[in-house]
Amino acid sequence: MVAKIYFAVISIIASEGGGGGLLSVDGGLAFWTTLTFLILLFILGKFAWKPILTALKQREEAIKESLAQAELAKEEAKKILAENQASLAKAEEESKKIIEQSRAYAENLKQQIINESKAQAQKLIEDASSEIERQKLAAFDELKNQVAQIAVDAASKILKENLDAEKNKQLVEKYIKEISKN
Repeated sequence: MVAKIYFAVISIIASEGGGGGLLSVDGGLAFWTTLTFLILLFILGKFAWKPILTALKQREEAIKESLAQAELAKEEAKKILAENQASLAKAEEESKKIIEQSRAYAENLKQQIINESKAQAQKLIEDASSEIERQKLAAFDELKNQVAQIAVDAASKILKENLDAEKNKQLVEKYIKEISKN
């Protein structure tokens, strides 16, 4: 429709045969140009400006909404980052605590093993000392018996008396005890 009006205005201008120069003002041409401009403005306002302005307003609202969502997402990301950092710090603290507990446990275990080893070594030493003392006493008793037997045999050979062997043995043991006390 705008095109029809425009061609109509052009044909009217062309039919008048305007003979003016470039700077000459033609009243009819100015009227029709103004009228055409106003009609075009009305048509654009009715059919083009409102949809364009509505689309621009919708786009502006969509951009504002996107910016608001981006801001919310940014705040959420900051919140999540803070939570992650707190969780990381907590995990690090717990790992330090576990490591410290493990070290303390290892130290206690080491000390316990050392103490048990010392106790076992001490027991072995005591057992060995007891065994040595027992063996020594057994050897000493056997030696006493042998010495007593030798003394009895020697005494009976020397005396050639008819003394009884048990009495001789008691007599020799008595002398050996007296010698041991000295």
